[in-house]
Amino acid sequence: MQRLLESVDELITIAREAGVAAEIYHLKAGGKSNWPKMDAVYARIEAARKEGLNITADMYTYPAGSTGLDASMPPWVQEGGYEAWVNRLRDPDIRARVLEEMRRDADDWENLFHAAGPDGILLAYFQNPELKRYSGKTLAEVAALRETTAADAAIDLVIEDGTRVQTIYFLMSEDNIRKQLAYSWLSFGSDASAVDPDVVRGLGSIHPRTYGNFVRVIGKYVRDEKVLSMADAIRKLTSLPMTNLKVPLRGFLKPGYYADVVVFDPVAVTDHATFEDPHQLATGVNHVFVNGRHVLRNGEHTGTMPGRFIKGPGYKNERR
Repeated sequence: MQRLLESVDELITIAREAGVAAEIYHLKAGGKSNWPKMDAVYARIEAARKEGLNITADMYTYPAGSTGLDASMPPWVQEGGYEAWVNRLRDPDIRARVLEEMRRDADDWENLFHAAGPDGILLAYFQNPELKRYSGKTLAEVAALRETTAADAAIDLVIEDGTRVQTIYFLMSEDNIRKQLAYSWLSFGSDASAVDPDVVRGLGSIHPRTYGNFVRVIGKYVRDEKVLSMADAIRKLTSLPMTNLKVPLRGFLKPGYYADVVVFDPVAVTDHATFEDPHQLATGVNHVFVNGRHVLRNGEHTGTMPGRFIKGPGYKNERR
């Protein structure tokens, strides 16, 4: 968890020695000990870019990330897949060792249990119906309900649910989020799938970035907080990511390009999804065109589904 700067140096070294562009996916300083390092991260990337290296990054606009409770346990106990992991956790001696490692910081693995703390770990959803009542509660709250320690609760939940248990970790600072928004080479990504709230609501909680990340850029950081300009926000939502990903014929309004267009009301556009109540669609987006077809009309889906699978830059001779 302490190797933020080293990881950036590694990416830059790979880009330099391989002669390739490189992107830092979901740039963030996770864990309070890393928060003061963001200026140094910026300085390293700027120096590499001045050297001629094409280093870019993307981010989501929330102070929490999402993964599983596996990120709270050492990698060695998970080797061989879920069944092997659970079998080890059922061994009292191995469990005692895992508990001890969970409660301290580590240099050889990223311990999110230690970094976020039980109060900063929000349990998203479960497959076991008996556990769904814990969805949306912190690990600390669940531990109290079960009258056990937070580390023991994490292990028991993984065993009982039959999964790694999807989890939200509060790790980042709002100050760094605002700081990163100004980086000219940084674009926005949600790190989430597109879902239908009516379908997934019954599964439990989910990270609000699933519904609100992009609208949040415009409504919160452009209009309300004026952290960046509308023009720069639009560039970082459209042309910059498409250019970084080398996706041709998209990201710009130009003749010959696919007509992917979003029409929104800059005064009204608002994200409503929260960590407490995430299954809420954003509002203020009036029309969406995908490949020239009207998909969202006056805020309502038209039933048209003209989306196409986008191939990577290896398919150089094929129109995408």
